[in-house]
Amino acid sequence: MIHLHQSPHDPAFIQNPYPFYDRARSLGPITYWEDYAMPCAFDAATVNALLRDRRLGRAAPADQRRKVPDHLVPFQAIEQHSMLELEPPTHTRLRGLVLRAFTSRRIKSLEPDIHAVTDELLAALPHDCAFDLIPAFCTQLPVRIIARLLGVPEGMAPDLLNWSNDMVAMYQAGRTREIEDAAAAAATEFSEFLTKYIDARRNKPADDLITQLIAAEEDGEKLSTDELIGTCVLLLNAGHEATVHSLGNAVKCLLENATPSEALTPSAIAGTCEELFRYTPPLHMFDRYVYEDVEIAGETLPAGSRVGLVLGAAGRDPAVYADAATFRYDRNGKPHAAFGGGLHFCVGAPLARMEMQIALPAFFARFPTLALAEEPVFSDSYHFHKLDRLMVSGLG
Repeated sequence: MIHLHQSPHDPAFIQNPYPFYDRARSLGPITYWEDYAMPCAFDAATVNALLRDRRLGRAAPADQRRKVPDHLVPFQAIEQHSMLELEPPTHTRLRGLVLRAFTSRRIKSLEPDIHAVTDELLAALPHDCAFDLIPAFCTQLPVRIIARLLGVPEGMAPDLLNWSNDMVAMYQAGRTREIEDAAAAAATEFSEFLTKYIDARRNKPADDLITQLIAAEEDGEKLSTDELIGTCVLLLNAGHEATVHSLGNAVKCLLENATPSEALTPSAIAGTCEELFRYTPPLHMFDRYVYEDVEIAGETLPAGSRVGLVLGAAGRDPAVYADAATFRYDRNGKPHAAFGGGLHFCVGAPLARMEMQIALPAFFARFPTLALAEEPVFSDSYHFHKLDRLMVSGLG
């Protein structure tokens, strides 16, 4: 197996990881990424195959589960009940119950809310100066929609945002004790809030997702309070984080490519958004544990090891996508892996798609002369590929 070195903190890589992906992909289906001390898959065929291979999963094998440090106990108390970190049969049970509440009908019912919040946020943007679109719009839309979805007071949005940011930082390269302490504090505060809120909803049901999650039942099984908390936190962290940075990356991409307005018309917007997810996804890598030996092109992934699935590289694989390094809003090409695949396919993907398909046309219709005020800079936050800030102007 060929070994490669590439620091995820290298400034050139942070701004443009794709040359490294191209190099790694050209060397074969599996390449050993020294900086992560594990083999990684970079081509679309291998990434998609491993996403669906039941010999791999997110849960650590029993012999690799280490004692949780005392300072991370609050964070782990939530993580251990998250679908993201579980495998069948527990994952099957939890996901089935969640999907009984998080239905396509409930997601569709949020459409008027997305339009309303989008319009409100756009009306409040400054017109007389350059400003950062990430905190002014991209972060606000998804967190307010998540608040409405869960049924928590919309005034809680700043707290939800802070908790999400602190907890999601745990998945970034090079986490520190400071990051861990902040994540544990956020987990404690979020869990305490949700415990009280879930108890209130048990006594006084409402038309919201928390109530529906409480009521969800299959074969006599229901979600425990800990499972309800883990599910709500997952919906906030995964759904919010992905949509914030999908929106930021999308606006940057559309402006830099001088994308014509026809790309945002009702007949084209769904395809445009899929191309944006393929071309500039917010999550670039996810890992899996190997439960039994897996052979790939003469290489063995041994049981007990980990393997990285580089989603960002799979989306630019020229074996699947013609002219893969070019953004083409009218591509209408093959499916991508931006939302994962297999058992852990993102449960919030339909909501993320709807938010993008509503927000982007509304944004550019209202501000047709929008322009970048400075070169956008990506954050040192791999596995995420997200902007530090997105300064824009031309709203007047």
